[in-house]
Amino acid sequence: MSKQIIGNDKYPLKPHNSPAVKVPGLVFASGQVGQGDIETATKQSITALKEVLELSGSSLEKVVKFNIYLKDMNDMVTMNDVFVSLLPEGPKPARTCIQAGCLPGGPNARIEIEAIAQA
Repeated sequence: MSKQIIGNDKYPLKPHNSPAVKVPGLVFASGQVGQGDIETATKQSITALKEVLELSGSSLEKVVKFNIYLKDMNDMVTMNDVFVSLLPEGPKPARTCIQAGCLPGGPNARIEIEAIAQA
């Protein structure tokens, strides 16, 4: 199976992971962290994820599964409102949402979202 590593100057390859990996039919996008209040952080995370997916030739419309990690599960209602408003119309993908004890990006990191999408 061929594997294409996705990255650019804005989303560079790192020693420990890639922004996305594309295999025939699928794109696996690494988690994108958002900081600040949960509304701002969710917008940041989805915007970055959208850009990584588009860099790989995919899109938010092609996402089949989101994994969402929240610093505080009390943010879920507000996050859901923002999250849904940023997604394309139509049926929503499968999703997991959990509270994570500590997110990368420092103390202001509120959310991390990763995705699996059709290529």
